[in-house]
Amino acid sequence: MTAEVDRYSAGDDRSSDESRLLHVLNDWSVGDAPLYQQLAAAIRRGIEEGALPAGSTLPAERRLAAVLAVSRATVVAAYDQLRGEGAVESRRGSGTRIARTARATRLPGGDGRVPGGHSAQLFQRLIDGPGSVLSLASAAGSADSAVPAALDEVVRFDLADAMLDPGYQPHGLARLREVIAGHLTGLGLPSTPNQILVTSGAHQAIDLVAQLYLRPGARVAVEAPGWPARYDVFRAAGATLVPVPIDQNGVRPEALAKILSESPIDLVYLMPTYHNPTGALLSAARRRRIVELAAEYEVVVVTDDTLSGVSLGHDVPPPLPAFAAAAGDRPVTLIQLGSLSKSVWGGLRVGWARTSADVISRLARRKALSDLGSPIIDQLIAARIVPGLDELVERRVPERQARLETIESLLTEHLPSWRWRTPVGGPSLWVELPDVDAAIFAQVALRHGVEMIPGSSMDVSGGHDSYFRMPYCFPDEFLTEVVRRFVAAWAELQRHGPWEPRLRPVV
Repeated sequence: MTAEVDRYSAGDDRSSDESRLLHVLNDWSVGDAPLYQQLAAAIRRGIEEGALPAGSTLPAERRLAAVLAVSRATVVAAYDQLRGEGAVESRRGSGTRIARTARATRLPGGDGRVPGGHSAQLFQRLIDGPGSVLSLASAAGSADSAVPAALDEVVRFDLADAMLDPGYQPHGLARLREVIAGHLTGLGLPSTPNQILVTSGAHQAIDLVAQLYLRPGARVAVEAPGWPARYDVFRAAGATLVPVPIDQNGVRPEALAKILSESPIDLVYLMPTYHNPTGALLSAARRRRIVELAAEYEVVVVTDDTLSGVSLGHDVPPPLPAFAAAAGDRPVTLIQLGSLSKSVWGGLRVGWARTSADVISRLARRKALSDLGSPIIDQLIAARIVPGLDELVERRVPERQARLETIESLLTEHLPSWRWRTPVGGPSLWVELPDVDAAIFAQVALRHGVEMIPGSSMDVSGGHDSYFRMPYCFPDEFLTEVVRRFVAAWAELQRHGPWEPRLRPVV
């Protein structure tokens, strides 16, 4: 097994030849060629990159046809083509395998594809652009009007003085650290600038934390389900993921306590405010209990509040580290992460980590090695926006409520058998399909021109295979067309037949 596959499968109870193949195939059916040729090409690419090593087993024809929701004839024709090329070999009784003579001929990503990982599909779509596909891989909306207004003020008042500085500030712009500290203090988490590290989005903050605390063989407790891009960072550090069940109110402290008592955990990663993908909101009592557990078991707790600005108007408890007093006199390491990507704009690559000053210094050293500091102009814009962030979030609540009402009305009318719980916040619905593996439906939906993230990619425990994440942070026209295509894909899946798409223009 290659190093790439090893990194992918580390700590994932769902690892198998079949699941690895599905991630290698990714969006294999997007294109104009016959499906069997596209399937053969995707498998060939996996062989060339080493993601499908020599001797590894391919699923049986009938099983792969069921998983991909295509006819068995499509898989038979693809395997026949690959056999004719010498790429695979079949023996009666032992199935189809990658040929023993097969060798990787290029590095992963050599053909422009994002290699490996549960989040590869998301990042590949960012690189490729939407094309004819309506992508639900990302749950980020358009920029707020505060961005151009702040940019204008930066150009008129801030830029000249800022350009006198060399521009390398690993800790972050002093002015921005000060306003972030003020913002967190206003949320009930007293903070000072030396407790703040400015990062290029919360994703970089996660990566820096992983570098600081994780080594190969480390164990990270994560919510199940959760956001796969974060989990790929932990896997890349060599960590094993330990799933913690959640309910409609977020992570269950008693379940976390059981996990912590059974074996050592190096890091706990949570999204307490508008959890991704369920939208759950962790209560103040649960936040306090998690702090008590962090102190009792001497475990680092990272809380990611990236989605806290995607409000639907509900009251929110203070950030989890605000309950540090629950630890008493015992030392506890609590790291709060935030970002402007969902509340303001994904293109404004500004996030932060908030924790003790000594941990911030260690993270800043790793930040310096990474990029010497985040872009100064982005930070100047953020420094203008953050003081009014609470008002900005409140102003956008009616827009989010309207879009949530739109998607719920569309699904209720056109797909009444689907189920979901209305979220208290966040940009997505967590939709359950009736008696259907969402990964299989995703294959059909992709051929109808909609890209979605199934629950199997978001839950390392395998407990939410029938779910998928449905972002609603898009214009009504986009949501209407997505549901139209979903209706066609759902009808096609019920008939269990192959389908060649004819897409309407993208809205």
